[in-house]
Parts: sequence; structure tokens; C-alpha cells
Amino acid sequence: MERLAADDPKRTALAVRAAHLYYMQDLDMAAIGRELGMSRSSVSRLLSFARATGLVDITIHAPAGRTGEIADEFGRRFGVTASVVPTTAQMSDSDRLERVGQEAARWLGRALAANTTLGIAWGATVSVVSRHVVPKELWNTQIVQLNGAGNPTSSGIDYASEILRRFATAYSARVEQFPVPAFFDDPRTKVALWHERSTRRVLDVQQTMDVALFGLGAPDADVPSHVYTGGYLEPADFASLRSERVVGDVATMFYRHDGSDSGIELNKRSSGPDLAVIRAVPRRICVVSGESKAAATEGAFAAGLITDIVLDENLARLLIHRDTQRR
Repeated sequence: MERLAADDPKRTALAVRAAHLYYMQDLDMAAIGRELGMSRSSVSRLLSFARATGLVDITIHAPAGRTGEIADEFGRRFGVTASVVPTTAQMSDSDRLERVGQEAARWLGRALAANTTLGIAWGATVSVVSRHVVPKELWNTQIVQLNGAGNPTSSGIDYASEILRRFATAYSARVEQFPVPAFFDDPRTKVALWHERSTRRVLDVQQTMDVALFGLGAPDADVPSHVYTGGYLEPADFASLRSERVVGDVATMFYRHDGSDSGIELNKRSSGPDLAVIRAVPRRICVVSGESKAAATEGAFAAGLITDIVLDENLARLLIHRDTQRR
């Protein structure tokens, strides 16, 4: 069989045909190979290509099992739509995050439709999601960056723009980048820049979001959030967050365990949207993993920031247990 490029229309057509024969007509790979005049291994590669590029979307309709029951209970308790990813206590936090990111990428693809504005909060978790996103052609879709990425040592453009690019490529979407610092040195500079028409234009797009996708930052997470390790915060900032009892952030806007954010000094210098802007988005998809983010997740629920959540089983069980104890 001739070697075909990944974006070759002929390869796509062959992958569609092989997928139809395999999934719709129940032919095995050997039979498909004979029909298409290729080896069994070539058929296997075509089927893998079909799944990876979204030509085939596999959905498992299983009876409510362990994680399905947990997701139902979680949804009832916290008033959200939940997807609980099967995990074990023996798994590393990085492996847990990878699995949650894969599920979140599928979840997001099902949530998006044409004529959608998707807000993206860059970070370690969303970066993992972006690596697993499945292509889906969407008409008239735009992606807007929610918070700046610059810091004293880097513009942050490469990091944030690569995350946005993956989503934009998958969904054929246009991108509105937000080339401002993650945190301003002086809150007066932020106030002045927010009056500039070029900045105001991006802020206005943020106000039109249909879907927001974000992870939760947490100062003490086992898998540290990029904002806490990427040179964005000074020692004085960490001290301020501790004294103000901050448990987490969404798009570099910080909040306490009770969901409040008033009086948190660092928020005055943050380029992230006010939490009221996030709450106004019709669909707010939170992706979180690791038991060390339990307090951050509880704070996000208290702040009313989440409508949909993808999380690992261990964290889901812990949050249910803690909620039971409080009642």
C-alpha cells in the first residue's frame, strides 16, 4: 500500500470506508484488508486514524456502574452535571490528571456547537485537555483567552497561545488572544489599560461567552498549577494569599473556601475576569483532579462557578464524604 500523509484526502476517504465496514458491517480487519487491497496492519492504522481524528466517535452506553452512580450522587449533592473518571488510590496524580484531561476533551466536544464563543483559562489542567481534544468542525466558533499570561521573566505568549491553538485547530475556530500580564505591578495600570479600546474589545468578547473551560488553581496542590510555579507570584503574594485564606483560583482570580473574593488584594492586579463574569456564562466546565484540590473545588462550588465538572473518582468520593460530614 502506498504511504499516505496524515492530511491526505485519500487517506481520510479510506479511513471512513474502513470504519464503516468495521463498525457498521461487522467485518473483521482481515476481511476489510482483502476488500481494500491492503494488509491487516494497514487497516488497523486506518481505524486508529479514524478514531483519533474524530471520524469515529465511540460512545459506551453501559448500565450505571461504580463511577456512574458516584456521578449521579455527586450531581444531586452539588447541583451540577458530573463526569467521574475511574481511578485508584495507587495512581499518581499526574496519571490521574491525564485520564481526567482525556475525558474532559471528549466532554467539551459534545458540549460545543456552531455559533459558540468558548472562553479558555490557560493552565496546567487545560493544557492537558488541549492535548486530547478531538477534531470537530464547528461553524462560526471563536475562542477567547480569559486571562493574560505575561510575567516579569516571560511574555507567556508561547505557553498560552499553544493551548489556544490546539483548541482552535480542532474546532476550526478563530482566536481572540489577550496579550496582557497575568498580574499587573500596579492596579492603576490595569484600570487604565481596561479603558483602552483594543483591550476593551477582548473584554467585550468575554462577556459573550457561551461556554467557559477552566481548571482550578490551588496553592498547595500536589500537581502545582502553572500560575504558582511559572514565576507569576512573588513571596509577598503567597503570604498575602495565605493571610486572606485563599483556597483556589479560576483564571487567576482568587477565592476563599466560602466562595467569597472581596478584599483579596491580588485580584485587583489580576487580568482574569471577575468571578461575576464567569457566573454569567451559561455553561461553565470545570476540570479538576487530585484530592489536594478538594478545598479549591468546594470554594468554586460555593462561589457558583460550576455547571459541569469532570473529576477523578478519588476526589469525587472525598468531596461526597466531606459534604456528608457537614450535613
